[in-house]
Amino acid sequence: MPKLSLSQAWDETRAVLARDGRLFLPVALALFVLPGLILSVSMPDARAGGFPPPGPWMIVAFLAFLVWTVGQLAVIRLAIGPHVSVGEAIIHALKRFVPYFLAGIAWLAPIFVLGSLLSAIIESHWTHPSVAASLGLILLAGLGIFLLVRFILSSPVAIAEHAGPIGILQRSWALSSGNWVRLFIFLVLFWIGALCLLWSIEIIVGLGVKMVSDDIGPLSLGGLIIAIISELVSAFISVNFFVFLARIYAQRAAAQSGVPKSGI
Repeated sequence: MPKLSLSQAWDETRAVLARDGRLFLPVALALFVLPGLILSVSMPDARAGGFPPPGPWMIVAFLAFLVWTVGQLAVIRLAIGPHVSVGEAIIHALKRFVPYFLAGIAWLAPIFVLGSLLSAIIESHWTHPSVAASLGLILLAGLGIFLLVRFILSSPVAIAEHAGPIGILQRSWALSSGNWVRLFIFLVLFWIGALCLLWSIEIIVGLGVKMVSDDIGPLSLGGLIIAIISELVSAFISVNFFVFLARIYAQRAAAQSGVPKSGI
């Protein structure tokens, strides 16, 4: 089987966005930007580098995550083809949400539970942390990164093929076989560039808002402007990423004889 071509996937991504950009806009605004804004105004203030105290905002965060996941699947459906309307893409995403969600839980939950246990052991002996627990946490993080790359195609598989949770993971594992390094480089470079773009825009916008308003708190006008622009940039990045992911899947699926590009 030929190796994955990231340049081909990127060329296809640009072509899809240029041709069907108007279809991705309502999905991004309704399922990425809006939930993000609602979460931004619902979260209480937190200490630098920490999370806000537990509260009702956690329910909002969970619901926002669910909506965002449906948006992710809808974007991938539009990017894989064949052509459908925005409404049809969202309906299909809702139908495939549960298998995809369960597939993620199947490999993330054990890592999360074991990581929490190891972290608790380390924190309970903070002055003299357990070497075994510390080493185990490092190895677990490495395993998590390895599995993340192997299962990165789970979302397009869930959308394009009629597989259950385990089948989604097995298919993603097969499609990523022999291309772990390429996929890892893609993830690292993409998200480094995305974070740099997001941070630079937030800094520029923040400085601009501070010139006209001293108050940039979550519920202030200045804070709302910063949140809106940040969510728009995040949505732009997310749409590009998921379309890119869909085109990677289409390329890998087409390379396997007898495997359809779409299960629709």
